Amino acid sequence: MPDAQNQRTSTCVKHPRRWALLALVSVLVVGGAAAICGWPRWRQLVVAGLARREADDAHASHGPAVSSPVPTAEQPQHDRDHHSAVQDASHARAVQGQPEGDLAGHADEDHRPRAAGETLELSAAAARNMGLTLCEVQLQDFSRSLAIPAVVIERPGRSEIVVSAPMTGIVTRIFPLAGAAVAPGDALCEVRLTHEDLVEKQSDFLRDLEQLDVINQEVNRLEDVARSGAVPGRRLLEPMYEKQKLEGAMRAEREALLLHGLTVEQISTIERERQLVKTIVIHAPDLDHSHLEAAHEDFFQVSELAVKPGAHVTTGTPLMTLTDHCELYIEGRAFEQDAELLSEAISQQRPVSALIESAARDRQELGGLQILYVDGTVDPESRALKCYVRLQNELLRDESTPDGHRFVSWRYRPGQRMELLVPAETWEDRIVLPVEAVISEGLNWYVYQKHGDHFDRVVVHVEHRDRRGVVIARDGALQPGDVVAARGAYQLHLALQHAAGGGIDPHAGHNH
Repeated sequence: MPDAQNQRTSTCVKHPRRWALLALVSVLVVGGAAAICGWPRWRQLVVAGLARREADDAHASHGPAVSSPVPTAEQPQHDRDHHSAVQDASHARAVQGQPEGDLAGHADEDHRPRAAGETLELSAAAARNMGLTLCEVQLQDFSRSLAIPAVVIERPGRSEIVVSAPMTGIVTRIFPLAGAAVAPGDALCEVRLTHEDLVEKQSDFLRDLEQLDVINQEVNRLEDVARSGAVPGRRLLEPMYEKQKLEGAMRAEREALLLHGLTVEQISTIERERQLVKTIVIHAPDLDHSHLEAAHEDFFQVSELAVKPGAHVTTGTPLMTLTDHCELYIEGRAFEQDAELLSEAISQQRPVSALIESAARDRQELGGLQILYVDGTVDPESRALKCYVRLQNELLRDESTPDGHRFVSWRYRPGQRMELLVPAETWEDRIVLPVEAVISEGLNWYVYQKHGDHFDRVVVHVEHRDRRGVVIARDGALQPGDVVAARGAYQLHLALQHAAGGGIDPHAGHNH
């Protein structure tokens, strides 16, 4: 036994560097394992113990110690990370209008808690910049309607009149300007007559007039002679018969001249002045008075001039087109399955409304309209069932130029797009909000409720939505008397997303 111990001792003495290197490697391995597994925790416990001892000593001598909220270099990394997270959460709540120290959310005056990231504080300047408007939640009746796309059209066979040349001639003058308004009876254009048949008919009529004058003079002379007894009375029979024949021919010639386009006044002028009519003036026709009572006088509008001065026209050549837009139609295009609802609206005389498309934010609703009729056939191509509503037009402008031309502008024009709302059923005591007050994102619908100087995002259930409003379920999310954002709600939604770090990338869709 002593010999073995002496042998090991001699080995260590013979190889001292080998054992020193082995001891150094062992120390490094043990120290690395301690640093990886337990050193931070052990150091944290040591630092915490020292800090607790200092705090106890300070409390025993001077009272409770006050710790600094700012982490120092001596504090553990875990403590510094925790402090940074608290600061970030506090900053996010300050941006979103959440009070300091409320980490989970806040409770409003109505005691309904809101989660963090669901509220947004808005300054007065920001509200004015976005044009924010508010609306109060109230219970009201809502009429659910069938929305039908529609377009304004002219009345077939009534709104448009084509003025044609009554006879062959040369256009010498056009009185109205394109787009000007003309009343019934106003002069439209002047035509110099070159029609041979008309010239011949006028010549025959004028010749018969002269011959009738001669016969009348002969009859008067024979009557005077017959009264004196110089000639027998039967001598009057022959000129009297001739006079009757001539008067009958002249009546036929008058009718022929009327058919050629001359007026009774023009024919009377031929009789009175014994001159042929060389030019005729074409006048605006009378209006169709079958439309609704209007708040303005009736007139046409020159929508098209088809000829120019100096143009040669024949009988039936279009000269100009006049339009009567005092009344128009709204043509609705419903689906085939909506025929029963349209029939009920007509039979029960339910008033329909029309939403007018406009560049303005607020759409104009025109109510109190009645369906005139529904087409008896379905369009084979579009499968649309057309219905028609009478629309009384309104004047926006009525002015006259110094040279006497009158110009008007209408509120409703053919081709203008609308939407017909046919009432289907009425829901009572419902929460109805403006369309712009309810924001859709994915499967959720949101409104922004006002509480003091901040807005809370509230998830709601939408029962019905159309162009006029949104019906919200009465499930407690909103109560009558609550105030929500109407116009500007979408801007609030974007601002809340941006504050929560989920805002839209401003460079999305742009290449630099």
